[in-house]
Amino acid sequence: MKRVVIGLSGGVDSSVAAYLLKEQGYDVVGLFMKNWHDTTGLIVSECTADDDVVFAELVARKLNIPFHTVDLSKEYRKRVVDYMFSEYEKGRTPNPDVLCNREIKFDVFIDAAKELGAELVATGHYCRKDEITINGKTVYRLLAGSDDNKDQSYFLCQLSQKQLKMAMFPIGDIEKPKVRKIAEEIELATAKRKDSQGICFVGKVDLPVFLQQQLKAKEGDIIEIAKDAAFYNKRKDVLFDSNPSDEELKDIARPYYYFRGNGEVVGKHKGAHFYTIGQRKGLNVGGKKEPLFVISTDIENNIIYTGQGHDHPGLNRRALFINANEVHWIREDLRLNIGESRDLMLRIRYRQKLQLARLYNRNEGLYILFKEKQRGITSGQFAAFYLDDELIGSGVIS
Repeated sequence: MKRVVIGLSGGVDSSVAAYLLKEQGYDVVGLFMKNWHDTTGLIVSECTADDDVVFAELVARKLNIPFHTVDLSKEYRKRVVDYMFSEYEKGRTPNPDVLCNREIKFDVFIDAAKELGAELVATGHYCRKDEITINGKTVYRLLAGSDDNKDQSYFLCQLSQKQLKMAMFPIGDIEKPKVRKIAEEIELATAKRKDSQGICFVGKVDLPVFLQQQLKAKEGDIIEIAKDAAFYNKRKDVLFDSNPSDEELKDIARPYYYFRGNGEVVGKHKGAHFYTIGQRKGLNVGGKKEPLFVISTDIENNIIYTGQGHDHPGLNRRALFINANEVHWIREDLRLNIGESRDLMLRIRYRQKLQLARLYNRNEGLYILFKEKQRGITSGQFAAFYLDDELIGSGVIS
């Protein structure tokens, strides 16, 4: 009987995953990780961390499985939160959940699970895993969850073959309503608990307040850029099937850069590093015909550039670039060679519908050209590459 250590979070998904594993005959052990103690910036009504461990233990008792806790807060601060601060300071917008999975749940947590005799480690993620054999070697595949509305494969886009080897996703082929129903039928304490929100293991936070632990507030200008600004027309729109040159790829993949003289001052902000591309809330600028969105941030000069409307050209781009050292392949056997190109499906944020794109691999990195323009391409976020329903790689958007 294989021993499986499951990360019991105090939510319904991991609870039902634990139940299914036990029903399948595994020797199941519940392990709760405490990764955060600081409450700075937390929205009190959303702070459930203290309750999580109670619910996790109630589930373990109901299922009659051993229950343990482990404190990984030191590693979490170093590997995830410090990274967050560093990225925001550079004007990039990181995804802490992706980092948490790569650095904590499928790394130091696995080490803790092994100390409890784990042969496999399970989580309540809505994704699937299978394995194939290539040239006599076992290759693990990360597949989208069967529930399109809850597929969480994107959050695991930085996992390695070594990490996938140890992983199990018991609810990946089940839809969320059925997971709830199972929990209610077996009377789990978590059956009607709300899903967690906010930053992984930190909770729902007032982000500027949270970031001010290390990043100082500093007043600066909000500048509006007109839709018909002349420089927008100077960039050639390279279409998907146009067979672009390398120079055309480099040009279209560059973010737009703005200068104070390009627009007019329409308001004040409290720190450019607190804002991200596509953001609408928190600008506090009224009297505009259309909603105002952030289209760029200049951290060095502490300026936020904005534009009116969802169709603003500064908000919608055809291409992006990923530096070579920030490209990650889950399937190394499907890696693009230098000079090659390939059509794949991509998403640049969680819950986004998959988008058709062509990847061009060059010495300096990956150029990604989309068939349709993408709204709010954001530096620091992850672009995930799919072949059918398999997530084969990802990279950090430059």
